[in-house]
Amino acid sequence: MRALPGLSVFFPAYNDAPSLPRLIPQAFDVAARLTEDFEIIIVNDGSKDNSEEVLAELSRRLGPRLRVVRHAVNQGYGGAVRSGFRAAAKDWVFYTDGDGQYDLTELPRLVEALGPGVGLVNGYKSSRNDVFYRVWIGKIYLRTVRRLFRLQIRDVDCDFRLVKRSLLDGFALESTSGTICVELVRKLQDTGCGIVEIPVRHLPRLHGRSQFFRPWNLVKSLWQLAGLYFRLLPWRRTESRQIACDID
Repeated sequence: MRALPGLSVFFPAYNDAPSLPRLIPQAFDVAARLTEDFEIIIVNDGSKDNSEEVLAELSRRLGPRLRVVRHAVNQGYGGAVRSGFRAAAKDWVFYTDGDGQYDLTELPRLVEALGPGVGLVNGYKSSRNDVFYRVWIGKIYLRTVRRLFRLQIRDVDCDFRLVKRSLLDGFALESTSGTICVELVRKLQDTGCGIVEIPVRHLPRLHGRSQFFRPWNLVKSLWQLAGLYFRLLPWRRTESRQIACDID
């Protein structure tokens, strides 16, 4: 198995207390197989459940490698992702959702896909375990944003990705909603780094409910998507920034 020089694993979490006691110890186990230098970060995005109590107990058990970033008020999915990237200190950064709908044991497959010049390894859902209307809306959304933003990857909505941290120093992320995924992938694509995709499993949701399909979140996401489109101007050729992203 390929070893990484360092790995930050973070989870945006909002009212995910039921999934954290299983998710975080599993993250420790997987990360320890990939590198000796790792950290696990939870971004508690203003949760209203008992996430703070759960995280306090996990911190007591697991020690200082577990770091908690706390938002006093909910800043949205994009805000949580931005905080996670800011907190990450290692050479490679992996993140996925805190609701446990992705299998962390598949992270080593992303690491194995790394090679010279690769700066992003992105999962794509081999199948989607959601209710039918979410599946269909998801397909329409993916086709739309791939065309509008000329994205190279097939599943920008799959939040199971491994990123070379140094690439993030070359741009700022602005989105506070789920459009953060489009913004991140497009800006990574513009660096000229290599991008690899790996199929991953999407698991049934066992706890809670998606925040994306609430009316206000949908409106905010569409508004930010429109703003992002005009900021990035994807119909113009963007000069690629040559950033080395080989594994050390």
